[in-house]
Amino acid sequence: MYRPRNAPAPSTFPRDEPSVTQPLPFERSTVEEPIVTATGATALDAPMGPTGRPMPHFPEPTPLTRHGNARVISMCNQKGGVGKTTSTINLGASLAELGRKVLLVDFDPQGSLSVGLGLNPHEMDMTIYNLLMDRETTLGDVIVGSGVEGMDLLPSNIDLSAAEVQLVHEVAREQTLQRVLAPALEHYDIILIDCQPSLGLLTVNALTASHSVIVPLECEYFALRGVALLKTTIDKVRERLNPKLEIDGVLGTMFDGRTLHSREVMERLVSAWGDTVFHTVIRRTVKFSDATVAGEPITSYASSSTGADAYRQLAKEVLTRWPAE
Repeated sequence: MYRPRNAPAPSTFPRDEPSVTQPLPFERSTVEEPIVTATGATALDAPMGPTGRPMPHFPEPTPLTRHGNARVISMCNQKGGVGKTTSTINLGASLAELGRKVLLVDFDPQGSLSVGLGLNPHEMDMTIYNLLMDRETTLGDVIVGSGVEGMDLLPSNIDLSAAEVQLVHEVAREQTLQRVLAPALEHYDIILIDCQPSLGLLTVNALTASHSVIVPLECEYFALRGVALLKTTIDKVRERLNPKLEIDGVLGTMFDGRTLHSREVMERLVSAWGDTVFHTVIRRTVKFSDATVAGEPITSYASSSTGADAYRQLAKEVLTRWPAE
């Protein structure tokens, strides 16, 4: 289920680790403004999208003149199988296509993100577990290339499951991931953390280290029920550990517009979360499974597919929701 490699691709992260720790600089604006299309029309003039709202046009983002001051985003949902890993890989690859330097963090002991990018979990010398538990280990020792230009990976395997137990006895255990990721902030534009499907200490670490959260949500009834519990956890982390944590959006995945059930779930989702729900919806396609087996993002495996187009559109929509770069 993984692409064999002779050696990991080189990462763009420098081996000489800087020692400057940066603050969390982003704060989401609370002012809602209409998205303007290329013709000057607002979203109200746009055709109807799969969420039952007018689909706005998302402009090409402005090219960056420098890299750094990274925004950290957790892909989080305590329910498994909702598309967190698939969305992390393909959103990251789409943002890299737009000229952003991206770091993917595999923070799930199952290591699905690493496997999905072609790594063998049994042949990893260094993983994020070593970075968390050994202060002598640096980011440069662990980060590897992802095979996608402009996108690097912090890999993981089953060793990470031990970290949740060991971190319980650490001082400031909730800030451990934030501490080890601090040197990466000035080298990347975006850091995406693929969280495990639970609300345990690892997930709390990810939320504490993040500026915002994207919630992938399968368009299915049981997935919809669990979002309220996740919202409660995010609110607690914001109140006690990370006051700047925001929800970037809720992403509908595995959507099948031919079924009444998918359409009803989407309707209820928009009714409950309003404009927090992304206009972009990820539809079901077998190409996602094929790309995972091939060990690469759908944007390179099936570049002209509807799935690749959806994640490219999502990347533009995500960038429009952030403060001006």
